[in-house]
Amino acid sequence: MYSKAEKAKIRKEFWTTFGQYMKPVPNAEGFKTNWQNYKTGVKDIYFRMRAEREFASIGIEITHPDIELQQLFFEQFETFKKILESELGEKWKWELHREDEFGKTISRIQKIKSGVNVMDHNDWPTIISFLKPRIMALDAFWCNMKPAFEEM
Repeated sequence: MYSKAEKAKIRKEFWTTFGQYMKPVPNAEGFKTNWQNYKTGVKDIYFRMRAEREFASIGIEITHPDIELQQLFFEQFETFKKILESELGEKWKWELHREDEFGKTISRIQKIKSGVNVMDHNDWPTIISFLKPRIMALDAFWCNMKPAFEEM
């Protein structure tokens, strides 16, 4: 069993390692980017990566506090679903208005990889191999589609 401090330290080490691994990789426009803390530039839309004890995940989270506006953002993503799936090369899970772990209503489009554990250093290559191509694909999608969301 790990203490809270040990868990935090291992997670920090993982994200530092991920950041170092991704540092030389330019974004879709050819610029340096902070991949582990990706900024979409649109309020209430986030690209989230998680590495936990039982899974890793990557997704788009829409957190607008107005449920109707959150749904409009979600529907806007649905409009571009074929483009997104083409860029990703796979289908993701789409969830409109679900409760997150803090009880907040969000909408999420995500992919989960089960059976990996961020606490196990041996799983890190698998987690990184899962996250890297997907965050890069999200970036390529966002490079083209961001203007449609900025106008909302």
